[in-house]
Amino acid sequence: MSWKPNWKLLLVLLGAIALLAVACGDDDDGDSADDAFTFGMILVGPRDDRGWSQAHFEGGQYVAAQLGAQMITIDSVNPADSPNLTIGQVVDDMIEQGAQLIFATSDDMKDGIQLAAAAHPDVPMIWSSGDSAWAEGDAFRDDLDNLGNIMGQMEFGKAIAGCSAALQTEAGQLAYLGPLINDETRRLASSAYLGARHCWTDVRGLDADDLEFRVTWIGFWFNIPGVTLDPTQVVNEFYSSGVDVVISGIDTTEAIVRTGQLASAGENVWAIPYDFVGGCDEAPSVCLGVPFFNWGPSYLETAQSVIDGSFVAEWQWLSPDWSDLNNPETTAVGFIKGDGLTEANSSELDDFISGLADGSIAIFAGPLNYQDGSAFLAAGEEADDRQIWYMPQLLEGMIGASSPS
Repeated sequence: MSWKPNWKLLLVLLGAIALLAVACGDDDDGDSADDAFTFGMILVGPRDDRGWSQAHFEGGQYVAAQLGAQMITIDSVNPADSPNLTIGQVVDDMIEQGAQLIFATSDDMKDGIQLAAAAHPDVPMIWSSGDSAWAEGDAFRDDLDNLGNIMGQMEFGKAIAGCSAALQTEAGQLAYLGPLINDETRRLASSAYLGARHCWTDVRGLDADDLEFRVTWIGFWFNIPGVTLDPTQVVNEFYSSGVDVVISGIDTTEAIVRTGQLASAGENVWAIPYDFVGGCDEAPSVCLGVPFFNWGPSYLETAQSVIDGSFVAEWQWLSPDWSDLNNPETTAVGFIKGDGLTEANSSELDDFISGLADGSIAIFAGPLNYQDGSAFLAAGEEADDRQIWYMPQLLEGMIGASSPS
């Protein structure tokens, strides 16, 4: 009889082991590790995914280094990789190990972190990308004064990505590799489209009707074999249909990796990865740039507020540092240009970024319609935070589903 491993049990055991792995920063005061400030970081994917989870993990490392703190980290907390591990269990274990602050770093963790915050009302927590602390938000919870939210205004990063794609494309066919469908992903895909449309029409002087912008959703933030669409196969289908630039909206690197492989085989294609400052490193020659999150400064500010006793659960939707877009000490969102972007297009992109910075370019400005033709913004009207945050549909001119059904 051959032995077959119990993979679900192994995953739970690996999760428990990961909870024991503590990343320590330097202790400038010479205090013991037991006396250091301790915080927990719950990641939806691997800490080295070269995307969303690694950006959070490195943000946590920044906090640990700045404060001489201890970071307790657990990876891949999601229904596929750890089906028997709940957010509540993870938070309980982290607090038992001394965590004084918890970061739950995925939209997917909404219900679990709200339950955990209610169970531990004296422990400050952050639900990244959420809106539970926003009084005007649909998920507002006035009973959870220990649960705040932090999100970068990636709409700007995606608009820059879309502009760079529209400047570079030779085919006039762009594709967006999307994760699952919700308000966040609709608004980010729409931001990329609006940036692309602006640079196609206002910079290149071409007809908006001649720009194709297609969105395909894989079904989750990253590939789950047998559950989601295979992102590599989706990228293949994009390019085989005439697309020559793929903008990634998923947590991982399949778009840039596959594009690099196809370019090495002689195809004239480019890609724009997502989330992580080092995203272009996967295939530098085909990378037009990468919009990235920089969680370190805001997470450090939050940790310091807990130490000082001044923590307030608030909703933070943080803009880029327009005075120094890629400054790791100050910006929440940045954009690193890639080697694939031509010098001329790089210069045009600089002008677009300057327009976003000084307000002379407003991407969410009317007239704009939703995909079904209904009015979103009238001529001369600019969207407010709520209209952008809660996008019920994709925009007119985009090809792809606006809802899962």
